[in-house]
Amino acid sequence: MKVTVLREAGIEEALLGLSLSYNQPVEKMKAVADRLADKNEAHNKFLESIVVWVDVIAPRFWWQEFDTYRVGVTKQSESTIHTILKAKLMPEDFAHPIFQPELDRLNDMILDERFIELKNALPEGFLQRRIVCTNYKTLRRIIFQRKNHKLPEWHTFIQAILTQVEHPEWLPSYGGTK
Repeated sequence: MKVTVLREAGIEEALLGLSLSYNQPVEKMKAVADRLADKNEAHNKFLESIVVWVDVIAPRFWWQEFDTYRVGVTKQSESTIHTILKAKLMPEDFAHPIFQPELDRLNDMILDERFIELKNALPEGFLQRRIVCTNYKTLRRIIFQRKNHKLPEWHTFIQAILTQVEHPEWLPSYGGTK
């Protein structure tokens, strides 16, 4: 699994919006944001205005769970509809080792362009790349809900987010293990 924060936008705008409630200059809002980030509900709604784009390569079984997060998230994916018949599959196309006979069987389906059969047989460990557009508030929810999850991919995702975003102090602390 690979997780890369591509870009963040809207921090200044979020702080400007926050300043409206306090009738204070934007320069003073970072301290207010630091105090409010851990509060939920409307207190930290400024976090919704900070957009984060993330490039994620993850197994299909992880994407099924990630799809729980629909509010505040959009995704564009490397579609198997358009790409699965384009190239031979390699061991590195999977999250965990795949037996060579199974890999050969899948590649035979690609060679013979047996698209539906291949789609049906594609293992859950097949890696798929998506560009995710989300925000800090949604990332807070994901970290809070998944920090103790049994899938190690969630720990990889959380650690990558916390080490790459501009303001990890506005996200929940993470004490998870792999």
